[in-house]
Amino acid sequence: MTILIGIALALAGIVLLTFAADWFVEGAAKLAVVFNVTPIVIGAVIIGFGTSAPEMLVSAVAATNGDGDLGIGNIIGSNTANLSLILGSAALLVPIAVARDVLKREAIMATVGALVFAWTLQGGGIKLYEGIILFVLLVASLTYVIKSGDAPPLDDLIEEEDEVSAKTEITRTLVGLVGTVAGAAMLVEGATGLADEFGLSGGFVGVTLVAIGTSLPELVTTVAAARKNETDLIVGNLLGSNLFNSLAVGAVVGVLGDGVIQDPSLATLDMGFMLVVCVGAFLAMWSRAIFTKVEGIVLLAVFFAFLAVSYINETSDTAAAMVLLS
Repeated sequence: MTILIGIALALAGIVLLTFAADWFVEGAAKLAVVFNVTPIVIGAVIIGFGTSAPEMLVSAVAATNGDGDLGIGNIIGSNTANLSLILGSAALLVPIAVARDVLKREAIMATVGALVFAWTLQGGGIKLYEGIILFVLLVASLTYVIKSGDAPPLDDLIEEEDEVSAKTEITRTLVGLVGTVAGAAMLVEGATGLADEFGLSGGFVGVTLVAIGTSLPELVTTVAAARKNETDLIVGNLLGSNLFNSLAVGAVVGVLGDGVIQDPSLATLDMGFMLVVCVGAFLAMWSRAIFTKVEGIVLLAVFFAFLAVSYINETSDTAAAMVLLS
């Protein structure tokens, strides 16, 4: 694969993921309304899975193709980007308040989910039984949220005047799902091709290019909400995305993959950055309950430092490998 083809595939996959994932979430949510599914289930399960659909499908494709590093790197990079790049970008535009119920529920669950996900990597990868543990924790988290009876409002997806047709929403959901799967496959193919051309590891490509690509839908919607001063759900949605990334996407990689990490930096350097961001954001939320421009600048600085350190580590490892080979 040439560099141009790799870039074209990756970009096309990102664009397709961005639009198709929105179709999938909107169609699934409206279809649930047609069949009288309760709002709490729509908010907690359908939309929760939908917002992590790009990460899940990309990591699933990568794990199935035997590139578990790319799939795991995607989880680490997406979790890091959500609470640094995306939250920081929104905080630059308008102060982002953190609701008390978000602190007591989503913030704690997302942080614990990140810690458990980090634990699974300490044995050299996500093994099958660890993937099952992640899935069980996901089910427990969803059960708790559903029984709590609280869910994000669906006004942005479902308006009262909308005429919801089952046939239309089935079509929308299926087209969105197929598009998301196709976009995931294209992004993985392009990213792995670029990694081969430039001599980069799958883990590095996963935490950078792929993670940013799969996080673009959240970035676009979060920045748009901040510009409209509709900030009530921003932090809750980002934390919910992290919870699904750590537990649902982690479980998929553990079940479909071979459970072995080839790039040791994933479980050390990259995971360390992710935990600093996740735990640091949690402590900041608990102490101040608001993110202003100052916090936004700090979060963006942390994200770009993460990219820089990962790149330096990757190039130094590549150089060392070339010396050994010579």
